[in-house]
Amino acid sequence: MGTIQLATTEFNEYYKGYIDLAIHLPLLQGLADGMLETHSFFEGLPRDKHDFRYAEGKWTPKEILLHLIDTERVFAYRALQFARAENVEIRGFDQDEFAANSNANLRTMEELLDEYIAVRTANIVLFTSFTEETMQRMGIASNSPLSVRAAGYIICGHEKHHIAVINERYL
Repeated sequence: MGTIQLATTEFNEYYKGYIDLAIHLPLLQGLADGMLETHSFFEGLPRDKHDFRYAEGKWTPKEILLHLIDTERVFAYRALQFARAENVEIRGFDQDEFAANSNANLRTMEELLDEYIAVRTANIVLFTSFTEETMQRMGIASNSPLSVRAAGYIICGHEKHHIAVINERYL
């Protein structure tokens, strides 16, 4: 699958920034490259930054990494659901509630990175299994249309966004 242009009807406008960060690469390449870049980035964070918050109520880098993992699982499930049963509707999820209950700061960065690699590897296999036709299937997530392929690009751009935030506000 080559580089594509997504129609604005394939996703909620909220996700445009994430998609714009990722759309320049074919999806499978973006997922594979993102895995290497994200792993390397978090592995290279100084230990004294793992539990750092730049302001009250903000997430630590470990919480951000687990947020990326959780969000990837959610969007991969949405992609799978839409790939297998077109035109289904899936409710949203509360990322702040997920983070508050994640216990990310009780885990090591190494444990979180192992989980990240496992999830991303599984999702590369999942997206590889989809045909071009399947990638264009649609469903409703959080009361908005979403295509299978847009879900994949959101995963890719979402992690790029959070790495930029960490670089800007944590380092």
